[in-house]
Amino acid sequence: MLHSLAEADLRPREARCAQPASDHWRRTATRVGAVSYLNSKPLVHGLSSILPDDRFRLDYPSRLADDLAAGQLDVALIPSVEYLRNPEYSIVSDACVATHGPVLSVKLYSRVPIGDIRSLALDEGSRTSAALTRLMLAERYGVIPRLEQLPLSRSTADSECDAVLLIGDRAIHPPAEKFEAVWDLGEEWVNWTGFPFVFAMWVARPGAADPALSRLLSETRDMGVKSIDQIAAAEAAGLNISEKTARDYLRDNLHFRLGSAERKGLELFRELLEPLQLIPGSRSGSAASRS
Repeated sequence: MLHSLAEADLRPREARCAQPASDHWRRTATRVGAVSYLNSKPLVHGLSSILPDDRFRLDYPSRLADDLAAGQLDVALIPSVEYLRNPEYSIVSDACVATHGPVLSVKLYSRVPIGDIRSLALDEGSRTSAALTRLMLAERYGVIPRLEQLPLSRSTADSECDAVLLIGDRAIHPPAEKFEAVWDLGEEWVNWTGFPFVFAMWVARPGAADPALSRLLSETRDMGVKSIDQIAAAEAAGLNISEKTARDYLRDNLHFRLGSAERKGLELFRELLEPLQLIPGSRSGSAASRS
């Protein structure tokens, strides 16, 4: 599937439809959902001025995934594991949230040595990071912990589990508590596999994808990446971080293009998850060939 997406999205600009993608979207009824975290701001920068309020909203990744599955959204920026779990979904843009190393905003905090983890609290907003954590604990340490959910309003101090997974904006702030071990999940994956890790991508329900949509999302990403300084200045205070921290996070910790290395990392993620029954067995070919 991904090779056909590249052919559709990455043609020379003059070979594309001359009509602006934003004009097309203003006339459609497509319902779009995007992640509200800082890590996704370059992918949605300016979209709110193009899409009407009743067809565009921001929310947590897990909620977007549920609403896409329920038919309440047509296109959404969802956790990559949710794309892997549903063979009917299609990727509609080469815009994504990925990392080539430390990601900063996905952290596992453990009160015991990693191999001694017996209970794990998972951030309520997490799907992909939860699957990644369970995968690496099982594959690298033979650990299959008892799972609990950590509500979005709670912190590590509210859980008595051996380890706690935090994602998104609240993971950027180190907890006051001292831990035996701390994993940056992006760094751990890249060091373990040698591939980038894709946390989220734009996915559509059957029949919801079209070339104008793909163009708009990719072009929005391009403009967002160019506007990182502006985004950091606008978002930092609300997250209680410095502009430099926000800027460095968006520029150095994250990567926003779904290229061949990211696709290979996504495919490896699927292959490793299947034996652990964290996703269904592939029913229609690999993640890299579905279209």
